[in-house]
Amino acid sequence: MKFNQSGFHEPFFSQAKDWLSESSLEGCVPGRVVLEHKRMYRVMTGEGEWLSSVSGSFDHMAVSRMDYPAVGDWVLVRKMPGEERGIIHRLLDRTSVFTRKVAGQQVEEQIVAANIDLVFLVMSLNADFNIRRLERYLVAAWDSGAKPVIVLTKSDLCEDPDVYLNQLDGIAYGVDAVPVSAVTGEGIDQVQEFLGEGVTAAILGSSGAGKSTLANRLAGHEIMDVQGIREDDAKGRHTTTHRELIPLAGGACLIDTPGMRELQLWDQGEGLESGFRDIEELADHCRFRDCTHKKEPGCAVREAVEEGRLPADRLESFFRLQREIAYIERKNDVRAQIAETNKWKQLTKQAKRKSRK
Repeated sequence: MKFNQSGFHEPFFSQAKDWLSESSLEGCVPGRVVLEHKRMYRVMTGEGEWLSSVSGSFDHMAVSRMDYPAVGDWVLVRKMPGEERGIIHRLLDRTSVFTRKVAGQQVEEQIVAANIDLVFLVMSLNADFNIRRLERYLVAAWDSGAKPVIVLTKSDLCEDPDVYLNQLDGIAYGVDAVPVSAVTGEGIDQVQEFLGEGVTAAILGSSGAGKSTLANRLAGHEIMDVQGIREDDAKGRHTTTHRELIPLAGGACLIDTPGMRELQLWDQGEGLESGFRDIEELADHCRFRDCTHKKEPGCAVREAVEEGRLPADRLESFFRLQREIAYIERKNDVRAQIAETNKWKQLTKQAKRKSRK
C-alpha cells in the first residue's frame, strides 16, 4: 500500500497535509487501520505496521462510537520512541461508512467498514439465498456511500442459477450480480475487474456464504480460514471473527467481515429510497403527495400490487424496514435529548465548583 501523494486518494491527502502542518502533530504520519480489537488498532503506515491506541485528548473529545477509528479509516499516528507501537492523534474525515445497529436490544451504531468504494454482498446459491435479507443489505449499502455488487457463490453446486438471478430483477436496480464458483473459478475474473488500484471493497454476507473463500481467491493465496456448511440447513459456521483490511497485490484492498445472519438497520432512510426505487417511482403517481400506501384513494403503489406489477411481499418488506428505521430515529432523538441534558448538568456543576473557589 502506498502512502505518498500518488497513492493517497483525495480528499485524504489534502486532509493529512493540512493537519500535519500543525505543530501539535509534528512527527505524525498518515496510516490506515487494518485491524481493530477492543480499542486497540493495527495501523499500516509507510514506515511499518504499529499496534496503536488513541491519545488521551482524542479519547476525551470522542462522544460516540462513530468518533473512534474503525477498520478502513485513515488516521494520523505518531510512533512511540523505541517501540513498534503508535498513538493515534487524528481521524481523517470518511468518504463512506457501512454501519448497522449492534445486535440485541441496545440502540447503538456499529461501524462495519469505513472508506470503502465497493460492497460485495455475498449470498450463496443454496438454502442461504434470501431475497428479503438481500433487500436489507442493499439498503445499508446504498446508504453507506459505496457501490453495491451482488456476488452469488457456489454456482457449481446449483443446477439452475437463473432461478435465483431472476429474483434479483425486482429488487437490485442498477446493481451488478455475478455468479461465482471457488471450485471452477467461474466469475472470479469478473469480480477481479472491480478491484482496480486504490479501490477498497468490503465483503459482507452471512456465515457460510463463502466470503472467506472468495477473499482467498481474489488474493491469490489463503489469507482466511474457511469452513464448510451444515448439510441439514445449508447454514454456515462462523470463520471470520473480526474485521480486517487485506492489501492485494494489484493495489486494491479487501475488508473481510464476520458473518451476519441478521443485518439490523440503523438510520438509513436515504438508502431505503435507493433500495426500493421501484416503489418510490410508483409513489410519484399517487394522488396524495404524503400517501402512506395503506388505505388512501388513488394510491398508485396499491394499484400496482392489485394488478400484479408489484409483489405484495416486496411492499410489506418496504413497510417493515420503514418501521424499523423510524423506531431507530425515535430512539436516537430520545438519546440525543438525554445526552444534551446530561451535558448541561455537568457544565452547570463545573461552573458552580469554580464559583466556590
